[in-house]
Amino acid sequence: MYRKSPLGEFLRARRRLMTPAEAGTPCVGSRRRTPGLRREEVALLAGVSSDYYTRLEQGRQRNPSEQVIDALARVFRLDAAASAHLHDLARPRACPQERTHRPVAADVVRLMEHWTHAPALVMNHRLDVLVRNRLSTALWKGYEYIDNLVRFTFLNPQSREFFVNWEGEAAFKVAHLRAMTVVVPDPSVRKLIKELADNSEDFRQLWARHDAGVAAHASWHLRHRKFGDLNLWRQKFPIENAPGYLLFVAQAQLGSPSEHALADMADAA
Repeated sequence: MYRKSPLGEFLRARRRLMTPAEAGTPCVGSRRRTPGLRREEVALLAGVSSDYYTRLEQGRQRNPSEQVIDALARVFRLDAAASAHLHDLARPRACPQERTHRPVAADVVRLMEHWTHAPALVMNHRLDVLVRNRLSTALWKGYEYIDNLVRFTFLNPQSREFFVNWEGEAAFKVAHLRAMTVVVPDPSVRKLIKELADNSEDFRQLWARHDAGVAAHASWHLRHRKFGDLNLWRQKFPIENAPGYLLFVAQAQLGSPSEHALADMADAA
């Protein structure tokens, strides 16, 4: 028996997702009963003993060196964000405390309201929507679960039509929550994860992959039930003096049908 270990869970998930061909390991011996790499293959590629790697997966080995973590990141072909997540798992933060919402600065709210043809909103580390400008309110009007964009994605079936690239949106949001369980050890993140896992098979499947650091696409293709297709460019900005808060803003290309659709939406708001 072994104790539950976020690091071990991540390593097992990545091992099972990687094929011998991807790892550059020849498929030798009898047919595999389970997908992915064997523990001894990961250990060989990372330059550690099989027993040591097994102890890592089972949560019996604490404080692996930076060199070992870097080697495992190379074996699993992790990008920079996923590698940083792996290092965070190996050096977990202590003393988790549930965070309370801090008010969004009035200057930020006023700035957002001046963007009359660009939907904008502020979210926290859980992707709770803390404040919207008028156009963002119009964009999401009438949809359920819009208090939190992860809830909207997985608990509202209409999200599959609203987000044309639903799979990309879903993967980004799940990976964001995965990273937040380590970067911001807030028990309310775990509560949100449990709610989603209890109510969405799609979420459970994506969560089991242990992806972290999936980037959101700058292009944002929406299909609004009243105003039709919207091809937007979006960007996020950290808010000074408000750690964990992000300002999201989207805009359309000048003279495009999407710009006209946003103008119509603003007029109707």
